[in-house]
Amino acid sequence: MKKNLIILFLITVSLNSFAQKFEGLAQTPPLGWNSWNTFSTNINEQLVKDVADKFVELGLKDAGYEYIVLDDGWMAKERDANGNLIADPVKFPNGMKALADYVHSKGLKFGLYNCAGSKTCGGYPGSRGYEYQDARLYASWDVDYLKYDWCNTDKLNAEGAYMTMRDALKAAGRPIVFSICEWGDNEPWKWAKDVGHLWRVTGDIINCWDCEVGHGSWSSWGVWKIINLRKDIRKASGPGHFNDFDMMEVGNGMTDAEDRSHFAMWSMLASPLIMGNDLRTATPETIKTLSNKEVIAVNQDKLGIQGFRFSNEFNVETWLKPLADGNWAITFVNMNDEPIDFEFDWTKHEIGDDVNGKFLDLKNNIYTIRDLFNHKNLGDTSKKLKTTIGVHDVLMIKLQKK
Repeated sequence: MKKNLIILFLITVSLNSFAQKFEGLAQTPPLGWNSWNTFSTNINEQLVKDVADKFVELGLKDAGYEYIVLDDGWMAKERDANGNLIADPVKFPNGMKALADYVHSKGLKFGLYNCAGSKTCGGYPGSRGYEYQDARLYASWDVDYLKYDWCNTDKLNAEGAYMTMRDALKAAGRPIVFSICEWGDNEPWKWAKDVGHLWRVTGDIINCWDCEVGHGSWSSWGVWKIINLRKDIRKASGPGHFNDFDMMEVGNGMTDAEDRSHFAMWSMLASPLIMGNDLRTATPETIKTLSNKEVIAVNQDKLGIQGFRFSNEFNVETWLKPLADGNWAITFVNMNDEPIDFEFDWTKHEIGDDVNGKFLDLKNNIYTIRDLFNHKNLGDTSKKLKTTIGVHDVLMIKLQKK
């Protein structure tokens, strides 16, 4: 009897070890690059190598970016005779393991894409029915990150389908960041904390300030459409489990000011900072924005708290984000179509975050004000903050107790 109980215990432990995601990954939002926004399925081996080289050359690796993720279109149209996925032999003549090795040689990490359905969104082989086989293959290629989409899923249950791939990744044995991409249709913020490390909360982003572009049965969303789409989800975000507001469009056609606001907001929202532009042709101003370590530090704050809208005065939105050590990030975004002279009186605002029990004690403490984009100090909270903010531009500050 005792022997049987021991066997039953060991079986239970073994099963439970699979019924969880890899812990300890993505304790802060992942930083990286994804091919989809700019290249769609027009990807190849040289592009990935070039991007890896640019991570190092442009200082992006030094700024904290580490994941290079190939989106849809990397595989051949059919599986092989054994049911394995095959890298497209024209696009990737040396295969995925060699490409992963190249990325790793730069001190970076490598990611791939697939889909919970029978086919990917681009019509390539999906993972439905092949989850464990595909997970073992990714592990054998030393993949570090999997973006898992939601096309051609028929009547699949989203939570169940993502749990299946989670368990498959765990069984394969290689720690892989699991990025859930079902567009927020099934409210993953309610169930995905123990399934993935990040989950998309909206449909695909597009490179505009505040627009919606229709594609028949679905739409692409501009930056502020995405920001405003979901309500009351920020409490689901934290170390190891983040709301994902999609890959960034910084450098893809908006103004430099709009790019700064976009980057600031993704950092405030504790969203993964996944670049979506062509780094080979990026302008110095784009790289300056993307590699801003002071802004990135807000995104990477160890508390992992998602920021929130505090007020809107004169069409200038004020956003707050509590940081570790009693510090705060505050972002003012000019939503007007003309520059504005803006004033913020610290004595008239009670700044706090009820959800996380964080409050800024402005009555008993004075805080220094740091301008994160211009890398300079702006005095402290003993005086009103006065500034001019350009069209769709941003003032992003960090408050630190004196």
